[in-house]
Amino acid sequence: MRDAYVVGAGQTDFGSFPDESYRSLFATAVDRTLASADGLCRGDVDEAVVGTLGVGGRQLGLSGPAVTEFAGLSVPTTRVENACAASGYAVRNAVQAVKSGMADVVLAGGYEVMTDASDDATKYWLGVSGETEWERLTGTTFAGTYAQMARAYLDEYDDATVDDLSRAAVKNHANASENPHAQLRFECSLDDATDAATVADPLTLYHCCPTTDGAAAVLVVSEDVAEDHSTLDAARVAGVGAASDRVGLFERDTYTAIPASERAAESAYEMADRGPDDVDFAEVHDCFAIAELLAYEDLGFCERGDAPALLRDGVTERDGRLPVNVSGGLKAKGHPIGATGAGQVAELWKQLTGRAGDRQLDGPEVGLAHNVGGSGGAAVVTILEGDADREGKR
Repeated sequence: MRDAYVVGAGQTDFGSFPDESYRSLFATAVDRTLASADGLCRGDVDEAVVGTLGVGGRQLGLSGPAVTEFAGLSVPTTRVENACAASGYAVRNAVQAVKSGMADVVLAGGYEVMTDASDDATKYWLGVSGETEWERLTGTTFAGTYAQMARAYLDEYDDATVDDLSRAAVKNHANASENPHAQLRFECSLDDATDAATVADPLTLYHCCPTTDGAAAVLVVSEDVAEDHSTLDAARVAGVGAASDRVGLFERDTYTAIPASERAAESAYEMADRGPDDVDFAEVHDCFAIAELLAYEDLGFCERGDAPALLRDGVTERDGRLPVNVSGGLKAKGHPIGATGAGQVAELWKQLTGRAGDRQLDGPEVGLAHNVGGSGGAAVVTILEGDADREGKR
């Protein structure tokens, strides 16, 4: 089976954009992606895979072809809906198409507009992407679900504290302050995060990601295309893994792990012939602060119960041994549901090709993206490697 490469990526700013539509946001992401892929144009794209939840009723109709046609791509388009993991799965589908030989150039991306609906409407559309009958219709929100996970974690591991949740938030806000695309580009202190208003005990406002508008895309190509265009900056898709699980938290055996993340990571590591110790940096799904701590453990970065120590010791800081969420993560970069997974892979590509600007890490070679749907009903993990044998144009 042939190799697949990411050779371009782009995203909009993440935030609130009342003058934009989901079509115009996605078109901007496509423009930026193609501009970053020197030598390739719209006419080279064979097909597109796009992810979105469809907040505000955009689940209805053919929103996939609607965005690609508006962006000037008259190609077969598949829409993927896997809650917050939608465009992570879109990237996986693109990789499958390229590796199988069905296509040579595939655009994968995602989009979401979340700020043009009322709070009640937004909560409804977010809610029905989770376990509807036994969780959402009984009044449980996603914040409430992750709060149950956080409380279970704090109870199971005596050394863990609310301040550890806050440390993840403080780190990601500091990282977002260096990211021009981030929604919350301001720093916060440990006291700011811990003492903020409670959203769902023990989670405070600073432990929760914002609602966000935005779009992101990446260009996945075959080995032949990458070789034929020597000016492209290419990162090899070393591994990609996906897994599903019970949608309802109450249906699972544990509240202090996301088994789908663990299984997706195992598959990605096996495909890449690598392990957690080989990862130089990661973008993980921190929709709530507890989710970042669980990700450290699910992805094998540490043993169960040791995630707080990674934060306290600075291991996952931008200058630490394993930087996590250098983009600011969902917590501070923003979380436009359908765009998040593609945005994570875009960050990997930028870091591996030296395009990350003020937040650029020092010579990373292996990056991992971790994208979760709902409270863990779906997960996808993507591993990219910098291509040391090819000289790209930066």
